[in-house]
Amino acid sequence: MTQHARTAKAVSTQPFRMSALEMLRLYRTRELSPVEAMKSVLERVEAFEPHIHATYLYAPERALKEARASEARWAKGEPIGPLDGVPVTIKDNIATKGEPKPVGTAAEDLSPQKADAPPAQRLREAGAIIFTKTTMPDYGMLSSGLSSFHPLARNPWKLDRNPGGSSSGAGAAAAALYGPLHLGTDIGGSVRLPAGWCGIFGLKPSGGRIPIDPPYTGRVAGPMTRDVDDAALMMATLSLPDVRDYASLKYEELDWIVEPAQLKGLRVGLLLEAGCAAPPTPEVKAAVERAAKDFEAAGAHVEPVKPFLTQDMLDGLDRFWRARALSDISALPAERRALVLPFIRDWAESAAGFSGVEVFRGFDRIPEMRKAAIAATQAFDYVLSPTAPMTAFPAEWPSPSRDPLHPFPQVGFTVAFNMSEQPAASVNCGYDSEGLPIGLQIIGRRFDDLGVLAIARTFESIRAYEERPWPEPPTA
Repeated sequence: MTQHARTAKAVSTQPFRMSALEMLRLYRTRELSPVEAMKSVLERVEAFEPHIHATYLYAPERALKEARASEARWAKGEPIGPLDGVPVTIKDNIATKGEPKPVGTAAEDLSPQKADAPPAQRLREAGAIIFTKTTMPDYGMLSSGLSSFHPLARNPWKLDRNPGGSSSGAGAAAAALYGPLHLGTDIGGSVRLPAGWCGIFGLKPSGGRIPIDPPYTGRVAGPMTRDVDDAALMMATLSLPDVRDYASLKYEELDWIVEPAQLKGLRVGLLLEAGCAAPPTPEVKAAVERAAKDFEAAGAHVEPVKPFLTQDMLDGLDRFWRARALSDISALPAERRALVLPFIRDWAESAAGFSGVEVFRGFDRIPEMRKAAIAATQAFDYVLSPTAPMTAFPAEWPSPSRDPLHPFPQVGFTVAFNMSEQPAASVNCGYDSEGLPIGLQIIGRRFDDLGVLAIARTFESIRAYEERPWPEPPTA
């Protein structure tokens, strides 16, 4: 069989549809080259991108140049790292050397960044090809693709709907099959919410597991992929140490090859009421309950978890975030301050009358949330919940409420686990009557990132619903 025939047989599946693990396997056997894979991904982007606006700083020529260099390394059997030649996207707010970092807002200056942030540096060192960054809303403070700087991001499953946020473009890009690996950030649900609404897998790792710069309370970077195995592959690289993150965990050389977990005998909690924000819709609740039955059928003991957050906790955190945003926005010149998305500007400026005591009490809700989350979940091996209480809302809305004074009805199930630093993942568990994905959140004890991945990997193999093909670009 000729090399051409072997390649044709190997890539009967279009490379843009392949997992990262499959690409790497075919690179090793010379049945696929990084150039072929990159060209396939770029063709997919160019077909879908006019409809979903997921990319920023898209660089196809540079990507092909890097792919040719990777191809030469694989031809010698000398890849530079475990991700050599694999296409990857990175969220706008993760600094990349020599490129601007607008964090989703027209109000930011576009000065080139002096260095790669730790996640970007680790991916480059591993040989990944960062061929584009991805879009996000202003300052990452919306679960929406609405931005004053980027074009409106849309959900590939239904173009009149939102992909979620703030890792908006990453979620949309993953669902649109812009290659296998995508990187987002999460401070209240910003990896898991778009993962849930776009039908992909997203992991918010334990706080400090992936070094970031600058670190901040509750903020993490996390992989967004089409399946658990590719997320685990990313974690092996992203979790490598970096001294710039003074809050990171002590590095552990973990085995990030994830095998399905044994569910028999596990004590699994089922959280169907968050205690604050919006309640789950009937379709979301039914899908999560069906997922819980899949766990029971596999031998897990599923028990209800009482709601542990209060609206006062969420409102307090909201007040603190508003005050922080007001501080940042107030430091801008007037002409740049006027460019901030009006919803975000109204939200931040509502903090102008807050007293120092109110802001402090808002900040104090963070340890309250942490304590409550750990107390509510410590009796269980893992906890299941909806990722979001609703499916994807209209694309033009900044939030499901459209009210800057009540902006977070979507985060009731996600935000506490940022503050408790527990690992939490979103994995698809079905679809609503419009065909929109529904996310199941899987929460583990702090530091048990591998366990959460293993449980999610098992659920991928037992979930009792009819999987649907990934969205395709419009043809008309």
